[in-house]
Amino acid sequence: MSKVKVKSYLSGLMAMLMLALATVAQADLPDFTELVEQAGPAVVNISTRQKLPERNQAGQQLIPDLEGLPPLFREFFERNIPQIPRSPNGRQQEAQSLGSGFIISADGYVLTNNHVVADADEILVRMSDRSELEAKLIGADPRSDVALLKIEGRNLPTVKLGKSDNLKVGEWVLAIGSPFGFDYSVTAGIVSAKGRSLPNESYVPFIQTDVAINPGNSGGPLFNLNGEVVGINSQIFTRSGGFMGLSFAIPIDVAMDVANQLRDTGKVSRGWLGVVIQEVNKDLAESFGLDKPAGALVAQVLEEGPAAKGGLRVGDVILTLNGRQIVVSADLPHLVGGIKPGDKAKLEVVRDGSRKTLEVVIGALPEEGEEIAIGTPGSGVESSSNRLGVTVVDLNSEQKKALDLQGGVLIKEVSNGPAALIGLRPGDVITHLSNQAIKSAQHFTQVAKELPKNRSVSMRVLRQGRASFITFKLSE
Repeated sequence: MSKVKVKSYLSGLMAMLMLALATVAQADLPDFTELVEQAGPAVVNISTRQKLPERNQAGQQLIPDLEGLPPLFREFFERNIPQIPRSPNGRQQEAQSLGSGFIISADGYVLTNNHVVADADEILVRMSDRSELEAKLIGADPRSDVALLKIEGRNLPTVKLGKSDNLKVGEWVLAIGSPFGFDYSVTAGIVSAKGRSLPNESYVPFIQTDVAINPGNSGGPLFNLNGEVVGINSQIFTRSGGFMGLSFAIPIDVAMDVANQLRDTGKVSRGWLGVVIQEVNKDLAESFGLDKPAGALVAQVLEEGPAAKGGLRVGDVILTLNGRQIVVSADLPHLVGGIKPGDKAKLEVVRDGSRKTLEVVIGALPEEGEEIAIGTPGSGVESSSNRLGVTVVDLNSEQKKALDLQGGVLIKEVSNGPAALIGLRPGDVITHLSNQAIKSAQHFTQVAKELPKNRSVSMRVLRQGRASFITFKLSE
């Protein structure tokens, strides 16, 4: 066979191979057409109207206050500020927003995001046949960002509900919504991660996906390949204001629990442990005698709270709750919040290097209270440690009562040294050093002198009533 024929034969063989590979790859990709046809009619478009106050000055535009939002996590409609038409007579104007939702019952219950309908004076639901119905707000829960609406109707199309706990990372998922007002847009991707915690969102273990989500998708359903809703699309991570490949959905298991409580009682009740926790990093794990960083470190136990009554102490590391592992500290609020107040929970903790099992009666999550402020520095026995570079004084009785402490010392002065390097400030209160509760300034000096070299040492610090553990190492 000539070289020309051999070359031609190889080229043909390569082309056939590439065609075969392309055919196989195409066969492996999911076909969403049937899913969209069946589920699409139960997805709705939601618009709201809100009356705004009159302008103080002629021609002045009213802009929603976005201050306080996390810089990278922005709720869709707070990013998409509606245009407010100018009115020469200065009458009240109406702001309009646009979002998505889905029907979960044939008699007209609709799920969406709280931020889609928050502060709305009128809520309109547009069906797939373009008909519009006025919706009644049954209830909303800002903590989970879930809202339940009701429209009048019979035999309405509904979605199938799945189990978000059964989702697997890498699984295909699909979203239907109205991004930028383009009704019934379909986007698809995979589950990127589960159990994500976002800033200021302690009670929702978000599903992370790479499904394209934009303003208007918010409140819409996230489907698995079986056509079941597994989440409510809620937030995106962005630096540009648009989609960047990171989307977050509320698990449908969480959303339905909230919706059922809103429908039955009009409010949402969550479990509460009454502790302030923090992450266990490598240095803290070493200082507490753990094999690896894991669990939730108890930095503060609230007075008369469920944890205090159950025997939980500052410095305990919670490893499991009812047999479920606490891999990172953010796992704990999700699990506690899902427990019915009044139920008992078993906690496995590490205390002084040993494992213990505690039984705690879970309380009801209260409204957010005021922070406890520490008193002004009082008089006491001054003490200092050249090794740490900090001068401390005993707490007076009023300060101890305000902070619910039996001991501890107040930092009066910080000089150059380890204390300055780890960010300690005058006014901070040190309650624990090297896993020991500090009783007085004299005790602090004694413990500081005996600190080991080149080994992680933990210190518990109260700053403006907030407790946290920090670690440091002494080289000399």
